[in-house]
Amino acid sequence: MEQRGLRALLILTCVQLGARGTGEDHPAGPGHHHWSYTDFSEWDRDFPDCGGNSQSPINVDTQNTTFDPQLTPILLSGYDLTAGDTLRLENNRHTVVLKLPDSLKIVGGLPHIYQAAQLHFHWGSRKGPGSEHTINGKRFPGEIHVVHYNPEYESLELAANQSGGLAVLAAFLEEGPEDNKDYEHLLTYLEEVKDGGQSTEIPGFDIRGLLPQYLDRYFRYNGSLTTPPCLQTVNWTVFNQTIPVSARQLTILEDTIHHDHDHILQMNFRETQALNGRVVLSSFRDPIGGRKAAGAAPQTPAPPSDSDDPSVHDSGTGAHGHGNPSLGTGDMLAILFGVLFAVTAVAFYVYVRKSQKRNQRSSDSKSNVIYKAATAEENMA
Repeated sequence: MEQRGLRALLILTCVQLGARGTGEDHPAGPGHHHWSYTDFSEWDRDFPDCGGNSQSPINVDTQNTTFDPQLTPILLSGYDLTAGDTLRLENNRHTVVLKLPDSLKIVGGLPHIYQAAQLHFHWGSRKGPGSEHTINGKRFPGEIHVVHYNPEYESLELAANQSGGLAVLAAFLEEGPEDNKDYEHLLTYLEEVKDGGQSTEIPGFDIRGLLPQYLDRYFRYNGSLTTPPCLQTVNWTVFNQTIPVSARQLTILEDTIHHDHDHILQMNFRETQALNGRVVLSSFRDPIGGRKAAGAAPQTPAPPSDSDDPSVHDSGTGAHGHGNPSLGTGDMLAILFGVLFAVTAVAFYVYVRKSQKRNQRSSDSKSNVIYKAATAEENMA
């Protein structure tokens, strides 16, 4: 207990001194704080947890996920900020961080209510994609992480040391055919924090728009921070649906932020880590169904619904942005029965018309015949 208390005190002190040194702006651990994405194989020398057995990010092999019917849709509260709210945008030399008020909360889909602390991004360059998680080995152009913590522990720093104390919502950025108006609210201000250590105040906007349209299809696993100190206390939610941003917007993200005056910050992602026996859960039965993790065409996203609305729709991960709702087994059966009913109805209609014509012809041919009742003798013959 004394060691845990001392460790929490050291972490909190580092944060108060501004020596965070993490790409996710999470509390820094003991040891020096000078690390980079070029020496991640050596992180565990100064941050022992980085060599643990429950590290993040991971590759999600959809064929080996386990469906869990208890994984309900993610429900959010307070995400619809307005221009009257003020948010702080920072360049911490490892990523760009947007500080979030604790009024933003996850109120459904997790064991506890979690409140937001910040969001940040990981990206690549024109040479290659830069998401942290991968799906069936596919890496996406970028990835957004929205970091939350369990308010039972009073602060992000204290929650980071507790099992399940943190919850991160992750979603993939993918190139789409047009600008994403929600992302434009944020990207417009990147030039003001282009140099490492810079920060600025920006007007609030609807943070919900930065996440996928549908929040019911996702993967869930227990992991860690993806940067030092790599604390293994994160409940990860990785959405199956991607977010479309234009090629221009991806270029702004990849080419604007510098970690110092002379070097652009690019490829700020950690390589995927071994599962080491961990189980990856899925909130839906068919991770391959609908739009798959690669190869589908983009669509213009519909306006996001109220973040507190529990009504959601299925959507698979698409190669570009929001996908069409995918069809489950029940939907396919309904369509099949509908087609069979239509074919049967048409056949019946044709049969009735033919019968009417035959009866008409028969009636015409007998119109001159006088009906005569049979005699008793004829009936007995």
